[in-house]
Amino acid sequence: MTFFATLAGLLVLLYLGVPMFAAMFLLSLGVLWLTEGAVTLLGELVFGKLDSYLLVAVPLFMLMAHFMVRGRVVDDLFHTAHTMLRRVRGGLGIATVAACTVFAAISGSSVATALTIGKVAIPQMLRFGYSRKGAFGVVAGGGTLGILIPPSAPMILYAYVTEASVGALFAAGVLPGLMMATMFSLWCLATERGGIDPATGRAVELPPPATWGELFSSLRRSIWALTLPPFVLGGIYFGVFTPTEAAGTGALWALLLALVVYRQMRLADLWEGVNEATRTAAMLFMIIVGASLYGYMLTKLGAPQELSQLIATAGLGRTGFLLCMMVLLFLLGLILETFSIILLTTPVILPALDAMAIDKVWYGILLTLNLEMALISPPVALNIVVIKAITGAPLAEVGWAVVPYLLMLATGIGLLMAFPEIALWLPGVLGY
Repeated sequence: MTFFATLAGLLVLLYLGVPMFAAMFLLSLGVLWLTEGAVTLLGELVFGKLDSYLLVAVPLFMLMAHFMVRGRVVDDLFHTAHTMLRRVRGGLGIATVAACTVFAAISGSSVATALTIGKVAIPQMLRFGYSRKGAFGVVAGGGTLGILIPPSAPMILYAYVTEASVGALFAAGVLPGLMMATMFSLWCLATERGGIDPATGRAVELPPPATWGELFSSLRRSIWALTLPPFVLGGIYFGVFTPTEAAGTGALWALLLALVVYRQMRLADLWEGVNEATRTAAMLFMIIVGASLYGYMLTKLGAPQELSQLIATAGLGRTGFLLCMMVLLFLLGLILETFSIILLTTPVILPALDAMAIDKVWYGILLTLNLEMALISPPVALNIVVIKAITGAPLAEVGWAVVPYLLMLATGIGLLMAFPEIALWLPGVLGY
């Protein structure tokens, strides 16, 4: 089949060390040259794909995340969660999940969430008797919430490809995100008792319960950081501004918090944040260019029509099709990063989604949950690499630590397939 033949060729190029955007670009050019004898309309195709107002939101949300990270805002978020739950056995793990959830609603980046929360949370958990496996797993798993709880750069890219509503996707990610955060927290409560030093086997005394004064003080310190999610998401949901405008105002608000309120960011940090956001966005746009040419090549070869016909004649039905797609996405997640998976698969299956009347918002959340699995599935597994960078732990040790979280994410996908309203209820209430 055409799609799988070209996919195999792409994987060979990636195995040889060719960057993702270059592999898609070169493979598409070569195939088009062999089949068409020429490559036409290339400039118009590239410009047309990048000339989108919605894509401006991606680097702006990345910039917002960098400002919050470099402004040390996350320290107060984790301190507040820890203060509330420090006396509970397993409470530090739950506090870590809570901090990941809030920071996910600020940053929209899973890697930034795992990196920033991990620097603060892992030493604290190890200090109070958590196992290394438990500490590594909860940060890597909790960090995946960054792309599910809005705002989310992958959701914006998916909306751009499918022409789905960004606001509907953001709303649809809220309840599944809270569902996964609850599952992660219950796992911490059930398995990570804390209070026992794994090296000595001796009890580690937990700190005393927080006083009302400590609770008030910790909430007061983090209240400014907690204003960012309702400021950005509320503005989108209630029609105050578009997602792109929300990204711009959110980045400005994050900058003001870091410079004026927390006073933890220097001008050098400002420059580094802008530089990193620009580099990341440029990488993404190069992948979009390569994926656009790849999709154009597949369309010329008739791959989408072949895939739709194969599905129709196979009699898979909607559930069978979704199961096959979840398996394919998981396998691709072992070797590709999130943006590449979206751009590689989504344009090809759009005809099938339409033919089977599969809600694009519902599928987008299923896709995002699967992309979360990719973040902690070796060998790519960016969140695992982040934990290794923070702690110096072997990759194998961190890899085993995330297994329960992979299983919980798979369970979440199953629940969302069985009960689509988990994702679709809130968009319906908000009128999307």
